Amino acid sequence: MLDINIQYLKGVGPSRAVKLNKLNMYTVEDLLNYFPVKYEDRRTVKMINELSDNLKCLLKVKIFEKPKKSKIKKNMSIIKAIGKDETGFITLTFFNQEFLFDKLVEDEMYYVFGDVKANYGKFEMTNPDIEHCQKDWKANKITPIYGLTYGLTNNELTKIMKTALEDYFNKIENVLPDSISSEYKLIPRKNAIKNMHFPENGKIYSLSKKTIAYEKLLIMQLGLTAIKSSLRSKLPGNEIKIFNMPDRLINSIPYKLTGAQLNVIDEIKKDMSLQKPMNRLVQGDVGSGKTVVAIYALLAAIDSGYQASMMAPTEILAMQHYETIKEYLSLADIHVNVSFLSGSTKQKEKKEILEKLKNGKIDIIIGTHALIEDNVEFNKIGLVITDEQHRFGVRQRGRLSNKGNNPDILIMTATPIPRTLALMLYGDLDISIIDEMPPGRQKTITNIVKGSNKEEAYEFIKKQVDEGRQAYIVAPLVEESENLELDSATKIFEELKSTYFSNYKLGLLHGKMKNTEKEQVINQFYEGKINVLVSTTVIEVGVNVPNSTIMLVLNAERFGLAQLHQLRGRVGRGKFQSYCILVNESKSKKSADRMKILKNTNNGFIIAEEDLKLRGPGDFFGTQQHGLSKYEIQNIVNDVDIVQNVHHISKKILMDNPRLEGNGYKNLKTEILNLFKDETIVFN
Repeated sequence: MLDINIQYLKGVGPSRAVKLNKLNMYTVEDLLNYFPVKYEDRRTVKMINELSDNLKCLLKVKIFEKPKKSKIKKNMSIIKAIGKDETGFITLTFFNQEFLFDKLVEDEMYYVFGDVKANYGKFEMTNPDIEHCQKDWKANKITPIYGLTYGLTNNELTKIMKTALEDYFNKIENVLPDSISSEYKLIPRKNAIKNMHFPENGKIYSLSKKTIAYEKLLIMQLGLTAIKSSLRSKLPGNEIKIFNMPDRLINSIPYKLTGAQLNVIDEIKKDMSLQKPMNRLVQGDVGSGKTVVAIYALLAAIDSGYQASMMAPTEILAMQHYETIKEYLSLADIHVNVSFLSGSTKQKEKKEILEKLKNGKIDIIIGTHALIEDNVEFNKIGLVITDEQHRFGVRQRGRLSNKGNNPDILIMTATPIPRTLALMLYGDLDISIIDEMPPGRQKTITNIVKGSNKEEAYEFIKKQVDEGRQAYIVAPLVEESENLELDSATKIFEELKSTYFSNYKLGLLHGKMKNTEKEQVINQFYEGKINVLVSTTVIEVGVNVPNSTIMLVLNAERFGLAQLHQLRGRVGRGKFQSYCILVNESKSKKSADRMKILKNTNNGFIIAEEDLKLRGPGDFFGTQQHGLSKYEIQNIVNDVDIVQNVHHISKKILMDNPRLEGNGYKNLKTEILNLFKDETIVFN
C-alpha cells in the first residue's frame, strides 16, 4: 500500500526524488518514517516588550513602513523592514531574499519567527521565517525540523510530508497486534505517525513516540531472535574438540586466569565442540583479559585443523592484537603461521598473503576490514573473531563468516553494555561476560577540573613527565569548527608545543593522518621518543603503553561515559600509579553528575548502568543496527522501561506464537522480513 515510488507523490517529481533518495527515502513508507530531529514551538505569540537577547520566539507584527532594499556587495542584497505591535518596534533584516521585497506590504500583518538580538534596547531579527497572517501555515503550531540534504529545505520537506499524510493516512495499517497495543496503552499507528510529524500537543506526542518505539524495537528484537534460531538450525557446523595447544598456552602464562575468564573459556569450548556454529559475544571491561580468551579460541581452531581470523576496526588495534598474539605464542613455544593484513599492506606482500591463505599455509590472519574484501579466500576457515563489534555492521561480520562453511563466530567488546540492552542489541548472539579484573591491576585515580583550571593539569603532567612517565591529551575534534567552541587536536598541539610544553617532546595523532604516519607516531610513543601525545579518540582502543600514567581529556562533557571509560583504560597498564583528568567545560548539574560517576568507580558495568539511567539507551546503540538508525534510537527510544518491556513481549510472543501466525501478526511478520531481507530468518 505504501511502497509507491516517492517520485510519484504530488509535489515531488524526479529531481526532488533524487534529493530524498540521499536521505534513504525511496517510497512513501520511507518518507512517513523519516521523523523530525527536533521541533519548534510556535504556539505562543510574544509581545515586543517581552523580548530579550538570544530569545527564539514568534511575533505578530504590522509592517510599519515600506521596506528598504540595498546592495552592499555585488552578490549581497539586504532588505530591512520595521515591524510593530502595540508594545514596540523590531527591525527585520533579510539577506539575499529579494523575492520578499514585493511580498512585504506596508500596514499588513505578518507572523515572524526567529532569534532576537538586543542592542541598547533595540531589537532585531535576522533572516526570520515570515508569513502573512491570512495564510497562517506554520504559526500557532508545533513545527517539525527535519534532517536535510543539499538543495532541500525544511519548508519543502514539511509540505511533502503533509501531502503524504493527506493522501495516504487511511492506508497506514497497524503493525503491532491489538493485544499488545491494548496492554501497553499504545495508539493506532496512523495517529502515531501523524503526531510524530505534526504533534497536536505534548501528551499526544509522547504517546506517539512510545507507540513507534515499541513497534521498531519489537521488529528488531524478534528479527534478531529469529536470526539466532536460523543460525542454530544451520548444519553442519565445525566440530572443534581438540584443546591441547590452547591448554599449553594457559599453563605457560605467568599468571592465573580469573574465574570469569575460565567460565567464558568453558562456554566457548562447549560451543565449539558442537556441530553447529558458535555465535557468541564476549563483553569484558578494559583490562579484564579478553585477549587471552580470544587466543585460546584461535588455537583451538588451529589444533583441530582449521584456519582462524581476527578482525578489528582500526589498524592500530589490529596491529596491537597481532603483536600480542605473537608474544603469547612465543611464551608458550607454540609455532603456527600468523599474518597481518590491512588496507595499507603493500600490494606485493598482500598478493603473497592471499595466496598462502588460500593454500592453507597461514593458520591465523589478523587484520582490519581488508579481511572481508572479495579477493580474500580461505582454505578452511573454522573461527571468525571480530573485536569491538559495535564498530562493524552485522553484515560486515557476516561477509567474513560467509567465507567458510558456517565457521564459529566470536565477538569481543570492551564497551560494557547493561544486560537488558545487550539482549536487545545482540539478540542474535549468546552473551558471555568477563566481570572480574585480574589481581594486581591498579585503580586509576580520576579527577574532574573546570576549564579555567586546566593549566594546573598541564603542570601536573609536566611533573609526571619529569619523573620519566608519559601522558595523553585528548581533544574532541581534529580541526577547528565554527559551530562548536571546542579545542581541536591540531590547535591544542600547536598551542602546547609553543607554550606549556615547549621543552618537551610532543606528538600528534588523529584519524585523518595516513596509516604510515599514525604507525610512526605510535611507535615513537612506545619507544619513549614522545613525552606527551595529543590525540583524538583514535587512541580509544588498541594503544598499550605501560609507561603512560596520565590521561587528560579536554571538553570531557562532549563524550559519552562509556567512551571516557575506554579512554581512561589507556592508562593504569603499568606498575606506576595512573591518573585520569577530565576537563568539564559545562556548568550543568547533569554534566557534573555524569563526571562524578567516573570519579567514583572504575567498573565499566556500573558506569554503563548509571549512564543508561542518565541518558537513556541512545549512546549504546552505536551507529546502525539492522536498519535502526542512531537518530531513531536517541530520539524515539529514550526510555529503559520500553526496552525491557519489549524484551519481555518478544519472549512471550516466541513462546506462545513462534511462527507469528494469525492475522494479528501478519503485518509484524512482514515488517521483520523487510528489515532483515539480507538475512536468513526462520520462524519456528
